Amino acid sequence: MERGLIGPGEGEKIWQRHIENCLPVTTLLPMSKSKVADVGSGAGLPGIVVALARPELRMSLIEPLQRRVDFLYEAIEELELENVEVIRARAESVKGSYNYVLARAVAPLPRLIESTWHLIAPGGSLLALKGESVAREMLASELKRFKSHRLHEINLDDLPTGRIIEAVRAG
Repeated sequence: MERGLIGPGEGEKIWQRHIENCLPVTTLLPMSKSKVADVGSGAGLPGIVVALARPELRMSLIEPLQRRVDFLYEAIEELELENVEVIRARAESVKGSYNYVLARAVAPLPRLIESTWHLIAPGGSLLALKGESVAREMLASELKRFKSHRLHEINLDDLPTGRIIEAVRAG
């Protein structure tokens, strides 16, 4: 697309490949005012999709690149989202504690754990949206740092299977 938020040729597949891919994670979030961070939010995937589907959540979109941050502010204003804030920073430099930390297409799982560990509140979870190579990533990761972890394969109606690693921090 013209802003470089998604790859070339991805515009035609935005619903199937990107937006619909974000919906399964909403089934793992409780109906509460939980604090949720979307790390490497980029085009707002999954953060804006989750915020629209679950307006009771308090969503923080964490994104270091200014052009993407500008887009996120525009999208929030256009969609009149009152439950969303934008933080321009790399995950490693953000201060805060979140009940849930979401990540989609950010980094391989070992690097993702390292860069987000400090953001996950005691008893909170990392929810990493992953593709078909998820099993390999799990084997290569330090998941023993977490109290528990599991792979969810979620099928919602006719949407593509969502593969989400849920790793719960002790607390």
